[in-house]
Amino acid sequence: MRLAKYLAHSGVASRRGAEELIAAGRVTVRGTRVSDPALDVDEGSAVAVDGRSVSPEPREVHLLHKPAGVVSTARDTHGRQTVIELVPSVRRLYPVGRLDAGSTGLILLTNDGELADLLTHPRYGVEKVYRALVVPEPVPERALRRLREGVELDDGRTSPAHARQLRPGLLELTIREGRNRQVRRMCEAVGHRVVALERVAFGPLRLGSLPPGESRALSAAEVERLRQTAGWKNRLP
Repeated sequence: MRLAKYLAHSGVASRRGAEELIAAGRVTVRGTRVSDPALDVDEGSAVAVDGRSVSPEPREVHLLHKPAGVVSTARDTHGRQTVIELVPSVRRLYPVGRLDAGSTGLILLTNDGELADLLTHPRYGVEKVYRALVVPEPVPERALRRLREGVELDDGRTSPAHARQLRPGLLELTIREGRNRQVRRMCEAVGHRVVALERVAFGPLRLGSLPPGESRALSAAEVERLRQTAGWKNRLP
């Protein structure tokens, strides 16, 4: 198995994160620092990160209903509660993508770095559905049309989104990108400020009636549907 994939399967980081660890010189194989993420290794290769031995562990994927005020990181230097603390698991989990602290809703946590990369890489364009409460209301059709066509942000034009108004001031937006605070910035670009934002779907998964702060482990069938949604069989090696 390639070293970067081995680290991802060990729950150390995503595949891209593992490559960064290797490039930073933090990974050793049989006591020797290595720089090649494609190096062939196995459980007998004595792989270590920062001197700590690592090996593949059973993979888990959890769906969490993130409450407001909780940060979507593994650790927080300001002492705020993190999504990791809300999921009962002995594995080294990390979030798949992010929701900003003020946003709520569906977020995935896993120790499967390869799956995390599939779900977040722009190439695969996995759909995320958000509900945004905005002001002023209602949102006129011309603003919805701009969202559907793509709007110009400071980091480039967005891809077309599916946008509809469920009731005056409540938008449902489906996007395939994952830029920082993207939905909030898209709404601001068409003249509406988001006052509450919730992610209600990620690929084939729905938030449903899961209470805020609660989580559940995904079934093997749900994980397989996620892989299929991200084009697992057609991905590049």
